[in-house]
This record gives sequence, C-alpha cells and structure tokens, in this order.
Amino acid sequence: MTKPITVWLTPSDPNPWKVRSQLRNYPLTQLTPPHQVITIDDVKKPPFTNINPNGRVPVYDTNHHLTYPTLPEKHLLNQYLHFQMSGEDPYYGQCRWFNVLDPAKIPDAINRYVKEVHRVLGVLNTILEGRTWLVGEKCTFADLSFVLWNCQLHMILRMKEGYPKVRDWDGRMVGRESWRKAMVIREGLIRGQGLEVSGMPKGEGNIVEYEELIAPGEGKMC
Repeated sequence: MTKPITVWLTPSDPNPWKVRSQLRNYPLTQLTPPHQVITIDDVKKPPFTNINPNGRVPVYDTNHHLTYPTLPEKHLLNQYLHFQMSGEDPYYGQCRWFNVLDPAKIPDAINRYVKEVHRVLGVLNTILEGRTWLVGEKCTFADLSFVLWNCQLHMILRMKEGYPKVRDWDGRMVGRESWRKAMVIREGLIRGQGLEVSGMPKGEGNIVEYEELIAPGEGKMC
C-alpha cells in the first residue's frame, strides 16, 4: 500500500495551500493521492523543522497532471514558479504588512510595496495576453502557485478594477472544483482557530491589537 503524503500546514498561511489544492487537482477519473493533513502553528519550529529544516512543503507530481515532461515547458514552469516566489510572494506579503497590518502606516514603505504589487500584476497581465494558462494548454503548479495571494488582493490593495487578463485567469483557477474544496477546508481550519480568513483574529484591526491579544498575562486569550 502506498504511504500517504503528509501535508503540514498553518491554516492562515497562503503557501501550504498551494500543495493542498494541487493534491485535489488530479483528474476526476483518477483517485486523489492518499494524503493526511496536519495543522501546525509554526512551520519554523519542531516538530515540522525535524522533517524539513527549511520550513517549506514540497509537492511531487510524477504523472504530470500539473507539470510537463517536455522542453521548453519544463523550464517555463520553473521560470514562472521562481517569479512567484521572488516577485509575488514577498511583495504581496510586505504590502499586506505595511498597508494593512502595521499600525504605523509608513508612507514610503506603503508606496514601495503597492508599486511592486502593481508591477507584478502588470507583468502577469502581459504574459497572459492571448493565453489561458501560463504554460501550455492546461492549469499547472505554476498557475496555482499564484492564486492564493491573488485572492488577498482585495485586502492588500482594496482593488476592484484593472488587470483583466489576471482577473480572468484567477477566475478560472478559483472556479475549479478542486480549489473550492480546498478553500472550504482552509476556511474551516482558520475559523476553528478563532481567526478571520485574512489570518487576523476576529475583531482585531492591526498587528498591535493582535499582539495585545496574545501577550502573556495581558491578552484576552490568556
């Protein structure tokens, strides 16, 4: 019997859900790979770092449902994945911090990261001209690596318009049954921790309020 894949995740963190959603993206004609989910508060501490010292969850797809075995597609997948890791992920995260969570509201920092988010969106919008997916004719791990941070744009930028190609592409991904099922699980886990889907505790508006909430001997949760 095949040993199940173990998915370690923190419910509010976008990155582990790239793996969780991809495990559900196998064709309906085939069984979803056997897997179990373990919820953990901090991927940078044991027991998770005993398994992966880098604090990351990899995905391995041998049947190429979400990959390509051919060139140049194989290299293009890596190219776009690295763009997500070096462009979208850090800049969206910093923008969320300075524009939403940080009570100090530092104008220079906000302007810098808002501009970077718009730059990334502009690059993606250009790439997607005349395309349905980033690589080839199917949804791959490269596409799915972007989607959860895209889902937070309404919170990060309060953005309602612009980048139509990105919006259409994102809509195709979030409309997939496999993605919807993964997000239902994610939301349930987040709510179970007393958090909003954004990752903030219910009723807390910024990081100072959150730190007061969890401060030993002072917070409401202690």
